[in-house]
Parts: sequence; structure tokens; C-alpha cells
Amino acid sequence: MVAMEHTSSQQPHSASYTAFGLRAEAQKLSPGLHVVATPIGNLQDVSFRALATLAAADVVLAEDTRVTKTLLAHYGIATPLVAYHEHNAAVMRPHLLARLEAGAVLALVSDAGTPLVSDPGFKLVADSVAQGFAVFGVPGPSAVLAALVVAGLPTDRFFFEGFLPQKSAARRQRISALAPIPGTLIFFESARRTAECLADLAAVLGNREAAVCRELTKKFETVRRGTLAKLAAEFADEPTPRGEIVLLVGPPGENAEIDAGDLDDKLREALTKHSVKDAAAVVSAQTGVPRRKVYARAIELAAEK
Repeated sequence: MVAMEHTSSQQPHSASYTAFGLRAEAQKLSPGLHVVATPIGNLQDVSFRALATLAAADVVLAEDTRVTKTLLAHYGIATPLVAYHEHNAAVMRPHLLARLEAGAVLALVSDAGTPLVSDPGFKLVADSVAQGFAVFGVPGPSAVLAALVVAGLPTDRFFFEGFLPQKSAARRQRISALAPIPGTLIFFESARRTAECLADLAAVLGNREAAVCRELTKKFETVRRGTLAKLAAEFADEPTPRGEIVLLVGPPGENAEIDAGDLDDKLREALTKHSVKDAAAVVSAQTGVPRRKVYARAIELAAEK
């Protein structure tokens, strides 16, 4: 824990940063935990407030100090870095809370984007709040919102799931639970599992509109749009993509009309793989028929067996 302590021989770092070739002094910050959003790829996406916060903090807490070091170096920020990630969080948290108790200014960042979204920052914020320390949000880039605004899918309601289970059976079960949500679904996924994840999404959710966003804000950013079936087929026939992936799936259809025979066919197929409840959710999501109506019919078909 030596890296967390300032000795009498150490000099405070310069609370300044460089932007557009100009050196700026950062104002003193109020003690507490400052949760700072950082770029998800393009370093120009950082805000002036974020730079000032990172420069004026006593220490910057980062998932991977090597990643954040690049950002700080780019803007001439000399604030000390300390690793705070899922593997050391339980050990580090008491020390960080002690620093807050002593009046320190701590800046929390993730590898990229807004902290607390798929990273261990939540517990530190929760404990800080519980102990009465001030917590400040410094908003900025987010892969979730960056993907949502370019996907071409409804934005009035959306649900961020994060990463789905790695195994197909568990993944399909979770997708079934998410199927009735009346909004755009947003997932993070590893590049190597993108094709199989799309296949599972198509199998459970049907032919909904979707988008695959890759390397957002970076040089090789791509956004591919189409139905889940179309995207699943395309990615299955291509080499594994590279980079960070965000998957988005449109909401279930509304007021859809479907022939009673077709509905029964879909339900019978779903009942071979799912419970009555889950089969109803899957078919409701595929067809847009109200879930209560589908569930009632699923009970009848299950009873006929």
C-alpha cells in the first residue's frame, strides 16, 4: 500500500493539464470521490471538467493503470495512479475509504467510458455514500449511449444488460427472460462470441431489428444494421471480428397480427425447449402478441400433450 501514502519527502504533483497546446491550472476540488467518465476510444472525447478533475485529484483510481496512463500522458497530467479492479477491490477499499476520511480527493475511472458500468466501482461508491463521504459525478462518454444513438433503433426506452452468459443454454435462458421488455436491449459481447450470441438472440427473439456496433469512436468504427437472422448469418460466415462490440436489439413488435395456426406452431416448437412460462415469453417477443394471451394458449397446448 506504499503507493497510497504521501511521505514528507514527496512533493505534491502539479495540478495542471495541457489541451490545444495550452497549459491550464486546475482549481482545487472538494474532498470526496469523483467518478470521472473517460474516452471510449477517441481521446478528444474527454471533457475539460474531466481533465481538471484528473489533474487536481490526489490520486486516480484505475482498472488498468497502463490504459489510464496513456490518457494522462496525452494531456500532461502527473497525478499518481493506483490500480483498483475486481481482483484487488476488497483489499483496496478500506484504504481508499480511510483516505476519504482524511479529506483526500480521489478520482475513479474505468478503462474506458463511464465508471460503474460493468466495472467494480459500485461498491466503492456505495461504501462512500454509506460512510457519509461526498460523491461527485463527472459525466462524459459511454459506450451504451454512443451505440444507442447510432443504431437506428427506438431510444425512448432501453435496457442495458451488460454481458450475457458465455454458455449457449444459459444465454438463451437469460434472453428469454429479457424478451418481454418493451424497449431496445443493449449488450456488451466479446468479439469471439459475437456470431454465436447473434444466433441465440435470433433463435429466442425472432426476426427483430438489430445493430452490431464495433470499435465505437475509434479509427475502424463500424455499425451494421439488419434483422437478427440476417446479422447472425453474416457473422457466422465471416472471420471473427476484432475490437469492442456492442449489440443492440429492437423491442418486441406491438399490435402484431398472426394467424392462430402460426401462433400454435410457434408455441409447440417453443414448448419442446422451454417451460410454459418461458415459451410464452419467447413467442410473445417473436410475434408481438400480448404475453397473457400467448400464455393462456400455451397452457392449453401443454395440456393437450
